[in-house]
Amino acid sequence: MKKKKVLPDLIFEASWEVCNKVGGIYTVLSTRAKTLCDAYKQAGAGRLVFLGPDIWGENPSPYFVEDTALLPEWKTQAAENGLKVRIGRWNVPGEPIAVLIDFTKYYEKKNAIYEQAWQLFGVDSLHAYGDYDEASMFSFAAGRFAEIISAAFYDRKSHIVYQAHEWMSGLGMLFLKHHLPWVKTIFTTHATSIGRSITTNNKNLYEYFSGYNGDQMARELNMEAKHSIEKQSALYCDCFTTVSRFTDKECAQLLDKPADVVLPNGFEAGFVPKGAGLTRMVKESRAKLLRVASALTGVALDDTTFILSTSGRNDFRCKGFDVYMQAIAQLKTLVAEQPKTLGKHKHVLALIEVPCWVSGPRTDLQARLASDQEATTALPHPFLTHDLHNFSDDRIVRMMQELALTNEDNSPVKVLLIPSYLEGKDGIFDTPYYNLLAGNDLCVYPSYYEPWGYTPLESCAFSIPTVTTNLSGFGQWVNEVVGHTGTIEDGVAVLHRDDSNYHALATEITETIAHLLQLPKTKLTPIRRAAKTLAAQAEWKNFITYYYEAYAYASK
Repeated sequence: MKKKKVLPDLIFEASWEVCNKVGGIYTVLSTRAKTLCDAYKQAGAGRLVFLGPDIWGENPSPYFVEDTALLPEWKTQAAENGLKVRIGRWNVPGEPIAVLIDFTKYYEKKNAIYEQAWQLFGVDSLHAYGDYDEASMFSFAAGRFAEIISAAFYDRKSHIVYQAHEWMSGLGMLFLKHHLPWVKTIFTTHATSIGRSITTNNKNLYEYFSGYNGDQMARELNMEAKHSIEKQSALYCDCFTTVSRFTDKECAQLLDKPADVVLPNGFEAGFVPKGAGLTRMVKESRAKLLRVASALTGVALDDTTFILSTSGRNDFRCKGFDVYMQAIAQLKTLVAEQPKTLGKHKHVLALIEVPCWVSGPRTDLQARLASDQEATTALPHPFLTHDLHNFSDDRIVRMMQELALTNEDNSPVKVLLIPSYLEGKDGIFDTPYYNLLAGNDLCVYPSYYEPWGYTPLESCAFSIPTVTTNLSGFGQWVNEVVGHTGTIEDGVAVLHRDDSNYHALATEITETIAHLLQLPKTKLTPIRRAAKTLAAQAEWKNFITYYYEAYAYASK
């Protein structure tokens, strides 16, 4: 059924990750911006405004370009009400309007703000700690800015929507709704604070799911404050949303409120080159990855090497990095016992691209890369591209050592931990993540807890066969689209995962890799094409309709 297109006169979107690249929400907002901006241009009226924290001080932001000629009356109105803001453009496709808000003045008033939040909304901040104050003061300031602008330049007949992302933006939304109830509010949780906390504390989320009580678990896990603001935001807003049907069930169980509208995460295809541009990117990526691996290990890896990877935020269990390494260890054993498993490939290069506590690029590796001579001996720790502050304590390093994934034997299966953020200036690759992604033959994301899952969607966009699980929102979406449990021939293998099938899952991943290793190019081409086709169905031009549905729902 085609969803009604509703474009409000003004949309405020508040998030800690506006012009602040710290997590997946940045990707959601920054990639969707162009689609909404284009919709407003076509409509000829209305405005989309992102609200983010001004955390840069005197330093320039790499994501924000200030424009003093843009909405000067808004800036003046905010200043007259004691709020300091910078107005400009978010440096992403579509160049949407962004307002960076200085929220520091509210720290001295936080106790009074928290008292009001308890009296008005039942938000319990008594046990707050960590980043709660910082996020809440930003949230309050963002809501205050929207209130000032709405009251000064619009009236009750105007269709204004304020969308707050995650508990970190909930407080300001609640106060805005209280002071200007005609401004319609949407609250979006991308992952419940309690669901994520259960999994990161090594508790079984799924086996006991129906017995979990969010309030009880908040007390047990010392998460009362964040859970409270998240729950009250979900209950008070005009439209409560989340990113997948998978997370919707979590909201119903842990927040006592199912989503009113599900907003799946899409992407813009523009970041993927086409034709010769993509071919060139693939070739350059593979050459760089193989050169670094050869320099580290002292083993010449040629272009017949099968390259696979996993990547994401350093969340060991939730992202399934442990299962991935277990699968690679099993692959090493399989290749040793059955050399023909490699098929036409001389080597397998398994990448682990996970940001760790990096102290800098390895100078010995840099020296080798700068030399014209081919390396014939391995460097110390020939599995690591950057130095770590906590080498002996790093969880990934320790598991690699336990599983003998340190490239110190003659196995044709090589493993590389790339622990630096890949933003084009890491000192070894100096190449952005997407560019390196293009060189993969397979991507593996065996998630235990993943409300959506951008990394598998992005790999599909580059026509890379992908493995994920049915515990990711993206994996569940793939199953719905293809009409059955996704297989690698569909472009995405959606493997079953639960609380207790760790080893069986690792074996299934190993078997999937072995299967691809032996396929001729004629069989790989349709698989790559299928992955690309799936990704195309998740572009924002298709998923934006769910946002129109949310705008309409909030305005009922």
